[in-house]
Amino acid sequence: MDAPVEQPVGLDFEQPIYELQVQLQQRLRTADASPQAMEEIQRLRSELTETIRRIYSNLTAWQIVKVARCKDRPQTLDYIGRICDEFVELYGDRHFGEDRAIITGFAKLDQYKVLVVGHQKGRTLKERAACYFGCAHPEGYRKALAKMRLAAKFGVPIITLIDTPGAYPGIGAEERGQAWVIAQSMFEMSRLPTPIICVVIGEGGSGGALGIGVGDRIAMLQYAYYSVISPEGCAGILWKSGEYAEQAAEALRFTSQDLKQFGVIDDVIEEPLGGAHRDPQQMAGRLKRYLLKALRELLAEPIDRLLEKRYEKFRRMGVYLEE
Repeated sequence: MDAPVEQPVGLDFEQPIYELQVQLQQRLRTADASPQAMEEIQRLRSELTETIRRIYSNLTAWQIVKVARCKDRPQTLDYIGRICDEFVELYGDRHFGEDRAIITGFAKLDQYKVLVVGHQKGRTLKERAACYFGCAHPEGYRKALAKMRLAAKFGVPIITLIDTPGAYPGIGAEERGQAWVIAQSMFEMSRLPTPIICVVIGEGGSGGALGIGVGDRIAMLQYAYYSVISPEGCAGILWKSGEYAEQAAEALRFTSQDLKQFGVIDDVIEEPLGGAHRDPQQMAGRLKRYLLKALRELLAEPIDRLLEKRYEKFRRMGVYLEE
């Protein structure tokens, strides 16, 4: 007797998708070569594709947060392994120590030599603990800034991949200058004489994201979010309870489509059907094409003009007219 097919565990709103996947797996295991069996398999595959398309075309802001936090979503090292021909990791801030929540290193992206800086959350519990679940300490931002200064010195473009719920909020981090070093990083990135491309690949939470988020091109993956605060944090402040996180997510207007409309980001990178976690290889290909296009455009700009446009870009944010 065949062992039962285990139902995958994942996002709650994807339950209809999981049920169809189980049906399809069972049919594939028991199907013969008859036309009826092949027709049934094709019907299930079409229904599965249509269900994924229907669910993902109507996601709420809170559901997008869940997708951005999905444990199977590709992280910085996953993308580096898929899009870079070479990668040499650089460690330490030369001040306090190493922080695994931020990865830095020189890489080769087709014909371009680049510096990659990105948050890393980890997969297993051991990795997540070592990476502080993607919440960087001051030494992580000092490491990133030191490597970005080195890249600028040699005219190497910088790519940052943002995926953090926020900077580490512990007492030790504050004692070592967490807020100050994030502010310093933002200030320095605004005037580094080299092209900078920033992409939010998952969570873009608060100052932890802004610490490596100032650049000439700001892009987001379709199902990422970028916000001044997490929905839970916002709900705790406004409603004194994390139970209102879903309402807070709607009120914050932090999805890729919202931020593109507000002019906070420049581009939205479309994800494969059902999100990046369903097809990391295809998502990596789309990200690579975007980065190569942005590099070609930015490297054609004179540095003084690039810095002027970068300054103007961020000065325009938050400006409004009041009658």
